[in-house]
This record gives sequence, structure tokens and C-alpha cells, in this order.
Amino acid sequence: MKKNVFIYLLISVMFTSVFTSCDKDDPEVPNEEELITTLVFTLTPSAGGTTVEFKFQDLDGDGGNDPVITNGTLAANTTYTGAITLTNEQEDPAEDITEEVKEEALEHQFFFQTTVSGLSVSYNDKDSEGNPIGLSTNVTTTDTGTGTLTITLRHQPDKSATNVSSGDITNAGGETDISVTFDVLVE
Repeated sequence: MKKNVFIYLLISVMFTSVFTSCDKDDPEVPNEEELITTLVFTLTPSAGGTTVEFKFQDLDGDGGNDPVITNGTLAANTTYTGAITLTNEQEDPAEDITEEVKEEALEHQFFFQTTVSGLSVSYNDKDSEGNPIGLSTNVTTTDTGTGTLTITLRHQPDKSATNVSSGDITNAGGETDISVTFDVLVE
């Protein structure tokens, strides 16, 4: 009798494991978001001159210590070529998140919002469907002034929504991977 119960239990376990491991409704593992500890926005004047670097660094991630933010001063009436780099410095060696954003360009877009009068940002790069990414930009200043520049990276935005391709975050949807606000002085 004990032998029959043992065989029954063994067959039940095998039967259950076979059918549950082949279940078509197993959830897919979502694309796990990467930790971004550092965002650097490097601006190089097109006509030559001093390069400006805006930098956000939060080595311990969310919570804990406050991030270190390096703001910048731009020259009036100047066009800059902008480049964004993203890293996760909690990894050793530091992980280059910029490459992941390039590889998943269809699923990412940077947005640039500013309160500085006369400062504008335009996209220099596009994904395979012709929509902007924002790792490469042009930044143009006109008058002197002060204000802020907020850089937001969205994961899975609706790039076909109204005005999203022109950089308006209002209808973008998606999830924010990182959003940083810098103080900007234009003189």
C-alpha cells in the first residue's frame, strides 16, 4: 500500500511539473530598467570655444545621499553641439547605459524643457523609424538670461502622439527613466 501511494505521489508531481512548465500563459519578463547614476550633457560650441558640461551624479541611486549637480554657463548668441552620456557607476566597471539607449532607440526619447528665454534644443539623431532620440542635439542661445533646463528620458513613449516628435513631452506617455533639472546662466 505504501508503495502505491509513493508511486501515485511521484506521478502527480511529474505530471504537475510538466504541465505547469509548458504553460503558454507564463508571464514574460519585462525589460528591466537600468539604474542611471550619472547623466552628462556636454555642449561644444560650433564655432570653437569652451566646452560646457552639465552633470548629474547620484552614486547611491534613489534615496540616501542627495545627488551632485553641476550646472553650466552658456554664451549668448551661440550654437552648441550637445551629447548625452548615461552611466551606472554602481557597477564595477561602470556600465555605459548610453549604448543601451542607442540599441533600444525605438523605445527611448529625451525631452528638453527650458525656462531660459532664447534657449532652444533640437534633435540631431533619429531612430530607425525617423523619430528623434536626443542623445545628440543642437543647443542655441540668443539673449542673456537665467532659468532651468530639464532633461527627461522616457522609456516607451508614444512617438507618434501629437507634438512628441518635436520634443513636447505632454502627450509622450511612457515611463521616466531619469529626469534632471539644471540651472542655466546665459551671458
